[in-house]
Amino acid sequence: MSTTGRGLHGHVLETLGPAITAGEYPPGSVLRTDELAQQFDVSRSVMREAVRVLESMYLVQSRRRVGVTVRPKSEWNVYDPQVIRWRLAGADRPHQLRSLTVLRSAIEPVAAGLTAKNATAEQCAELTECALGMVSNSRGHQLEGYLFHDIAFHRVILNASGNEMFARLGDVVAEVLAGRTHHEVMFEDPDPAAVTLHVQVAEAVRARDAVRAEHLVREITVGALHELDILAPGK
Repeated sequence: MSTTGRGLHGHVLETLGPAITAGEYPPGSVLRTDELAQQFDVSRSVMREAVRVLESMYLVQSRRRVGVTVRPKSEWNVYDPQVIRWRLAGADRPHQLRSLTVLRSAIEPVAAGLTAKNATAEQCAELTECALGMVSNSRGHQLEGYLFHDIAFHRVILNASGNEMFARLGDVVAEVLAGRTHHEVMFEDPDPAAVTLHVQVAEAVRARDAVRAEHLVREITVGALHELDILAPGK
């Protein structure tokens, strides 16, 4: 959920949210809205609106006579795209990227197999268009252009699977791909083998070859994990 255009409480969120997810306010910490309003130089109503958003993400819990308490990490809505973005901006980025990429490796290959069975002709064409867009932006340090087509490609895979649960993970995958690019956990130019695999996935889907589509997407996610070993090694 983007804070663009949400004014003052959006500004508060973009400071307070990352601070909470980075551990600057450990679980159990009590935040006083009056003090925070003063700290951020905003009205109490603005501060309350920001707290409501944080509550919707299960980052905090508000109680009368107690204040706003930071929840344990185990209770956070870790699938919220904004929570993902904040966590990727913090020091725990390697672990977060690995966790999300493992999630992708469990979901996206299965989704690709279903897409090969269920995609409409229009979705097959869209997938091919995305793959070709990735090819055209894969050289010359065009990572933003490549990212645009990469996100669109994986959204098609999830949406065309016909499984509404997979489709809802589109924003999660988008944040993973954007996080890798914006935090420079990518090579200056994408791995040519990975680019080729995306083209082959589009071909397999168009050919209705579910087994091959699933296998190819599994290769893509395994390759992403190997890149993390090089560019963002964990402990």
